[in-house]
Amino acid sequence: MQKKGKRYEADKKAHKLKELVPLAEAVTRVKSFKAAKFDQTVEVCMHLGIDAKQADQMIRGSLSLPHGIGKSKRVIAFCTSDKVEDAKAAGALEAGGEELVKKVEDGWLDFDVAVASPDMMRIVSKLGRALGPKGLMPSPKSGTVTPNVAQAVKEYAAGKVEFRNDKDGNIHAAVGKYSFGAKELEENAHAFIQHITKLKPASTKGHYIKSISMSATMTPGVSIIVD
Repeated sequence: MQKKGKRYEADKKAHKLKELVPLAEAVTRVKSFKAAKFDQTVEVCMHLGIDAKQADQMIRGSLSLPHGIGKSKRVIAFCTSDKVEDAKAAGALEAGGEELVKKVEDGWLDFDVAVASPDMMRIVSKLGRALGPKGLMPSPKSGTVTPNVAQAVKEYAAGKVEFRNDKDGNIHAAVGKYSFGAKELEENAHAFIQHITKLKPASTKGHYIKSISMSATMTPGVSIIVD
């Protein structure tokens, strides 16, 4: 078992981490932990009562948070020639059709998000083996396959959040930086929690949201009351 650092253990002793608290209090507690030497990412993790083996219970998508997440992303766009300039103006690192597919096919993967227009998926599909394992393959479910390529580029370049549950039914996402104000973190976290709540699959039985916690990169998690 990995040994926790001194900072983590000190914070753990100073706070009743198993105590369930309202979201606003959770934000206050996370921000009260000893600051690191870098601007930590603050995340919300939710344990869902879903059967991750069932395709109709998968939770996956994307969301633009009210205050962003304090991090820009490198975005490329697979689109037709008439949309290339708009995509680049919106912040795309690279944009194009077959020539961009060839560049990625040859091994270039220096980007964080790939978006594509639906009419480009015929040629983009050949990149499945290269992009799929890295979670970079454009998908309608995640919002990265869309007719409005320029808008998607703009949102993802600004830090749009992507999420997907793991095999144990957990789902998490960054909701900001440690340097954010408490109100900004609270509103971002609330928006994420509400969004996941609305995505409850019809076939899910029992409690959908089993637990919620918030933590920063170098802090323990704080348990949040499930409404």
